[in-house]
Amino acid sequence: MRIGIIGPIGSGKSLLSKKLAKHYGSTLLEEPVEKNEYLPYFYSDKETFAMLSQNAFYSSLFLMMWKTKELDSVVCDSTLFSNLVFTELLRLDGTMSAMEVALTYAIADEHLKRIPDVDLHIVIERPTEQLFENVKKRGRSIEQNQQEYLTFHYANYYNVLRRIFKNYKVPESRILWLPIHDMNNPTEFKNITDEIERRYALLNQK
Repeated sequence: MRIGIIGPIGSGKSLLSKKLAKHYGSTLLEEPVEKNEYLPYFYSDKETFAMLSQNAFYSSLFLMMWKTKELDSVVCDSTLFSNLVFTELLRLDGTMSAMEVALTYAIADEHLKRIPDVDLHIVIERPTEQLFENVKKRGRSIEQNQQEYLTFHYANYYNVLRRIFKNYKVPESRILWLPIHDMNNPTEFKNITDEIERRYALLNQK
């Protein structure tokens, strides 16, 4: 089973990916967010570094997915669709120009042709106040003083993601919208894995 995790900033993508990879004995693909040398520059000067940082993320994620494209059991803590949400949000808030967005989509489209899609896209759903609290708790210095950016991000994230799934014709059966409160709670985590396995069984019946 190839699983991709999608969700807004602070939703717990990395934590859920690690827990699922351990649970299923799958290879874990972790997007090197904190090691991305463009990210601090993006947060300090979004207009200059938006396109550069976006394409740095696409390139690193593509390479990881390319190297593991033959594996049957993988959990990815991000996907190219997840990154497209960020591109679209940066277009909507006026940070990226139409030309920059078109170039970024063109690169992403070429990447998508060359790697297999995941079997199941898991979308973490969290209330906005919990997302803000999670960002505060993890304490990344580059995410501090980003209230306006995060407020816009959270207000638009899920609608933009739905539109991207529709534009790329991702079947609803392969998208699992998963409201999560505390995935460290054993009962809740079992409910999560039960839901994943139910959906995967349905997919295999087709």
